[in-house]
Amino acid sequence: MKKTKEVSFSNKLKSYTMESQLIYGKMSNPKWDYVHQLVPPISSSTTFKLDSAERGAEGFRKVGQSEKNEESPIYIYDRLGEPNKCILEEHLAYSENGECCVTFATGMAAISTILCVLAEAGDEVIAHKALYGCTFSLLTNWLPRFKINVKLINLVQTKNLEKAISPNTKVIYFETPINPTLELIDIRKIREIINAVNKKRSKNNKIHIVVDNTFATPFCQRPLNLGADFVVHSLTKNIGGFGTDMGGAIIGPSSHESNILLFRKDFGSVLNSKSAWSILVHGIPTLNLRLRKQQESAMKIAKFLLTQSQILKVNYPGLVTFDQHNLAKEQMFDYEGDFAPGSMIYFVVKGRDPKERQKAGSKLIDFIAQNAYTITLAVSLGNIRTLIEHPGSMTHSAIPPNVQLRSGMDPGGIRLSVGLENPDDIINDLKKALKILK
Repeated sequence: MKKTKEVSFSNKLKSYTMESQLIYGKMSNPKWDYVHQLVPPISSSTTFKLDSAERGAEGFRKVGQSEKNEESPIYIYDRLGEPNKCILEEHLAYSENGECCVTFATGMAAISTILCVLAEAGDEVIAHKALYGCTFSLLTNWLPRFKINVKLINLVQTKNLEKAISPNTKVIYFETPINPTLELIDIRKIREIINAVNKKRSKNNKIHIVVDNTFATPFCQRPLNLGADFVVHSLTKNIGGFGTDMGGAIIGPSSHESNILLFRKDFGSVLNSKSAWSILVHGIPTLNLRLRKQQESAMKIAKFLLTQSQILKVNYPGLVTFDQHNLAKEQMFDYEGDFAPGSMIYFVVKGRDPKERQKAGSKLIDFIAQNAYTITLAVSLGNIRTLIEHPGSMTHSAIPPNVQLRSGMDPGGIRLSVGLENPDDIINDLKKALKILK
């Protein structure tokens, strides 16, 4: 298994838990010294004052260059970098045990960037066949226009990867848990396969593994420690947590930081400073509290759904009935080493055929939208409010129905993102909705 360089703020912080460090960070940072302020101040300036033309020239020379932690950057223009983003990026890199992080306006901007940085015309990306709808569209509609070939295969069965790799393969991309089915992909096993291939390749022709860790968050899973080269996140989800700010992030080795920064600069997909501040001050420090509560509730709700006659199937990594429960325990754990199955549930309502299951699922969701108090029909996930949606017709609608079925998505499948409400209230709302299916 690939070893990831251990990253630490300082030796004196080693005695403190990660929960505390996510709140305080360094409290002293050359990117912005805020040692005397209880909360990092928000940066509202899009452009920064320069003391001289020489300093401005030096700042532009450094654009796209990796900053050493002890160096104070020269801020010029928000799109090139500003304090809130820099501090947030340091926190996010540390949370995933990565060397560096670059943030973006959205999760899709982060995904687009890392794929375009790692692959070019003539190269190939191998991805799992089930993906978030917009990611699927990116891979099937847009990357081919840039002459980047894409293969969609079943990576849950890792043996399929060895057969699929070609001399042009440069990236292996997948989500785990997978959106929306919550199936898992064995990151360590994928790493073993890629290591064997990379041994025969030159330094500039290595294959990189990119994992979308949005569903799990760094609290529940850290793919870099398991063998991934890069991690991507939608900060809009659990890390932001409150549904008020959009954002994305790439975390990985510092060797690629310059190209990622230059791509962000030239394509303009920069995270706005106010969202960076909100995620830094409100999102990350409360991540562990929210996830602990949400996954405790998710377990209770998932067990309830298992007992309901109207439900055909319940996928939740925390359930012993989950097909990949053992793998979940091996790669999904929090900073204390405790099993952390996350806050997402996927369940399928009963029906004689796919069409009937889709009709029943729509009926259930429509009832919840009109009558539930603690469950909201809305896309996105990782919110403090419990959200429910029908992936087939909503978040994954970019995927043709026949491809959805081949990817393991059922027309009657429903995605539930558990929030901070009392789980008994959520269960009561689900009970009322399920009664209409009898």
